[in-house]
Amino acid sequence: MSAPVLDLSLVPPLGEPRINPVPTAHETTLANGLHVVVVPRPGVPLIELRLRVPFAAPTSRGAAVHTARASVLSGAVLLGTATHDQTAIAELLQGYGAELSVSSDPDRLLFATTLLADGLEPVLGILAELLTGASYPADEVEGERERVAERIAIARSQPGVIARAALSARRYGSHPYGIELPDPELVRDVRAPALRRLHGERVVPAGSSLVLVGDLDPRAATAAVTEALDGWTATGHAVEAPPAPELAAPGIELVDRPGAVQSNIRLGGPAPSRTAPDLAALRLANMVFGGYFSSRLVENIRERRGYTYSPRSSVDHQAAGASFVVEADVATEVTGPALLEIWYELGRMALTRVTEAELDGARRYVLGTMALSTATHAGLASTLSALVGADLPPVWLVDHQRALATVTLDEVQEAAHRYLAVPALTTVVVGDAERVTPALEALGPVVVGQGIGQ
Repeated sequence: MSAPVLDLSLVPPLGEPRINPVPTAHETTLANGLHVVVVPRPGVPLIELRLRVPFAAPTSRGAAVHTARASVLSGAVLLGTATHDQTAIAELLQGYGAELSVSSDPDRLLFATTLLADGLEPVLGILAELLTGASYPADEVEGERERVAERIAIARSQPGVIARAALSARRYGSHPYGIELPDPELVRDVRAPALRRLHGERVVPAGSSLVLVGDLDPRAATAAVTEALDGWTATGHAVEAPPAPELAAPGIELVDRPGAVQSNIRLGGPAPSRTAPDLAALRLANMVFGGYFSSRLVENIRERRGYTYSPRSSVDHQAAGASFVVEADVATEVTGPALLEIWYELGRMALTRVTEAELDGARRYVLGTMALSTATHAGLASTLSALVGADLPPVWLVDHQRALATVTLDEVQEAAHRYLAVPALTTVVVGDAERVTPALEALGPVVVGQGIGQ
């Protein structure tokens, strides 16, 4: 018996993409300089908390040591205070459904947790205790730094990490963004007094932002934050990263991994900031090129040629600069052909017109994923934390959706021509040099690169 044929005429047409509304955000700045944003979302008795402290390296010269210390501090800040040790802090948080995580990157230190709605005041009290009285006990710091050093050493041996680090170093040089991961030996040199000093100098309220999303009364939540964090009076202002340079290095940098069965191809170049008028156009051009499964890049080097499983491109934002990035991990024997096809698709984007159907598909996908990413408390809190940290109001989300909804084909073409042209991008390949060099040299000059830890 043959399978029934689906009558596609019965499938209703897609509706017009809709702008997803953003709940009202209640903002205030405390006397100590902390920017507080409260977004009420009743219905689920949970609250998402995000505290962002700008934490960039103060100078390019000291970036390597700062990055090593920040990687240890993000775990060591939870090791205890004068009142509670690490176990007691964890138990207090768990009593309100919370588990505080702390992470760092070249731009910020981020405290994040989910908590029960009735636990806001006590959890804020624990957070205040950590901000003003983290003790960094020497023995525990030693254990934490060894754990971090081991984790980083393992990560730095992974080909994807090596490729990302090589691209960052080639694009940014001595800028803090040029350091993807710190040297494990610098991490092992970190001592408790240095962390106490770094915390005192850099974990300050002025320039920092606290975002709360969930089952909240804005006035009561703001009052609770004011009472809990009124004693956080560390002086100074948070340090932001200096403007990122763009070192458009010519040729193909090749980092040797003898015996590698895959090559890791990475390309990167500048992208517009969140406030630039052509950001929406570039985001849609990126989607058409390689930003989702229906993109040209996926159709070419995955579906048609079978060179790789998951090629992708993205527009990434950091505080001091934005990037357009292309990634593909391919079999060693097709490294040259795969890079050639990536260049071909980039050239096609820069020089030939995107179709109405491609633009419509990309627009629907971007607007849909934006709606999904902010539908949960956690997604909205993380998104707003990034925006507020970039000095953008929450209404930016609505404004950006409107921009995406009205971008024209001409604007997409102009953005693709400016940002996706091959000469604007820096290229890095990590792979077996003996096997891939001849094919790469047929495409252009090859520069020998140094991988991290080499």
